[in-house]
Amino acid sequence: MMKPRFPQAILAVWLLLLCCTSAFATDTPLGAGDTVKISVFGNPDLSLETQVSDAGDITFPMIGNVGVGGLSVPDAEKKISALLTQGGFLHKAQVNILVTKVQSQMVSVLGQVLHPGRYVISGQRKVTDMLAMAGGVGPDGGDTVTVIGMRNGQSSKQVINLAQIVHSPDMTSDLELRNGDTVYVDRAPKFYIYGEVQHPGGYRLEAEMTVLQALSVGGGLTPRGTERGLRIKRRDASGNLQMIDAKNNTVLQADDIVYVKESLF
Repeated sequence: MMKPRFPQAILAVWLLLLCCTSAFATDTPLGAGDTVKISVFGNPDLSLETQVSDAGDITFPMIGNVGVGGLSVPDAEKKISALLTQGGFLHKAQVNILVTKVQSQMVSVLGQVLHPGRYVISGQRKVTDMLAMAGGVGPDGGDTVTVIGMRNGQSSKQVINLAQIVHSPDMTSDLELRNGDTVYVDRAPKFYIYGEVQHPGGYRLEAEMTVLQALSVGGGLTPRGTERGLRIKRRDASGNLQMIDAKNNTVLQADDIVYVKESLF
């Protein structure tokens, strides 16, 4: 029996509902390329908009270079405040930092999504969050997502099944993303059917789909078609094309080609 598949349209809506605001989260560390707007309460002459350097520094009036790379916004505010106070420039400095442009925490979302591109990681972001920001899975997208990045100093490649995430109460497989990760939505697998069927062509291959179900997707047999002598053309692990005698309950594989013969009677 073919396993029920989470409907693509519902999956897209579900992902969109998960989409959160892209505002910079206060616990997200600052990094190179981020643009920050700094103000000090009661001291408009100390207002500054600047970019974090590749070394993670900014240059602030009176106190010079300040290392903010890797600090959260509140920690950076406290650091600048302490330097202004300790330097004797202000009695009590109330510093506010607003991140106006983020460049340091980015994830690429590619493949079968509606809006592929680079997106900001704001706070904790998981795979489903980023797919929602990219508009959700496109009509040709499959259930699997590949995440490529660095984990523990080594290259990592993990494959995630979206349908399992949706149907399972355990969300641990919804991987938390990191700066520099690439999320790739794979194209849905297909099968092909030709010969004496009403609508020959290529169609989406559902999980555990049988030959009989494939015939139904193809519109059924023509008046001249027969279910006897069904054949499947399938490539083996070496890439060689094989011809397989098929029955109605034969389970199809990706890229299978089903041939329906003409009845001799």
